[in-house]
Amino acid sequence: MFSLPELEAAMRLVHESFPGTPQYTWPLLSERCGAEVWVKHENHTPTGAFKLRGGLIYAERLKRERPEVAGIISATRGNHGQSLAWAGRRYGVPVTVVVPHGNSVEKNAAMRAFGAELIEHGVDFEAAREEAFRLAVERGLEFAPSFAPDLVKGVATYWLELFRGAPELDAVYAPIGLGSGICGAIMTRDLLGLSTEIIGVQSTGADAYARSLAAGHVVVLNRSDTLADGMAVRQPDPEAFDIIRRGVARIVSVTDAEIGRAMRAYWTDTHNLVEGAGAAPLAALLREPGAMAGKRVGLVVSGGNIDLDLFRRWVMH
Repeated sequence: MFSLPELEAAMRLVHESFPGTPQYTWPLLSERCGAEVWVKHENHTPTGAFKLRGGLIYAERLKRERPEVAGIISATRGNHGQSLAWAGRRYGVPVTVVVPHGNSVEKNAAMRAFGAELIEHGVDFEAAREEAFRLAVERGLEFAPSFAPDLVKGVATYWLELFRGAPELDAVYAPIGLGSGICGAIMTRDLLGLSTEIIGVQSTGADAYARSLAAGHVVVLNRSDTLADGMAVRQPDPEAFDIIRRGVARIVSVTDAEIGRAMRAYWTDTHNLVEGAGAAPLAALLREPGAMAGKRVGLVVSGGNIDLDLFRRWVMH
């Protein structure tokens, strides 16, 4: 999908917009986990989530190759849409995003603030994606998928920062939505020739990739049922599944209750507000502490964009 020089060039382009994000060890968190834990803070990007990196690479390439493009349209639960809106504004490309009804109020407001036209349609992400496909044809817009080579290369830049910025890691835990983040981890690890285990994390209510891995082929769910909207995907991407199948050590599924406890742990141990998908890797590590005892482990806080009301109901009850 890309070479190491191409990934390094993508990182330079990303750093023209913001200077990357930090990776820290937090003593209280390490004590809690019984391991040396390095946290990659993608909640510190200008949109509060890792997706911005992919949006920048996608929008820059599209504008450079097709300067006459009428605009971009995509479906999202929030972070992908924010990334496209932010990047579209930077490169002068209009952006339309379709979200399901009942989507995060605060993420919707952020997408509008970044300049996107927001359309609400359907009951879940898949319904919103179908409407975005239809509107792309009707309006002559470029449909931006949630998984594509530009997006994977862009988000892989945070893994390059982490793998080069931290001591060599025994394992990393990465949440799985549609798959760009964990595929970026696998590909970056392999390009650098590291032996780090890549462990995927899903919600028990949206575990299509875990079921697909067990079955050996793509398994589509009838529904997704989790408060962690960044992982609320019921249909795996076949290309992402192929990369995950070949490169992941295992996939751990965690409950919403476990994710809520991990969000609370991040708040008390690091004073960071973390959204559900961003806290899921910590939830998975806490579920299997013996497996990582005394090891050096990486966790990505993939985003911090959670509605205050949901945080109160989910975490502070």
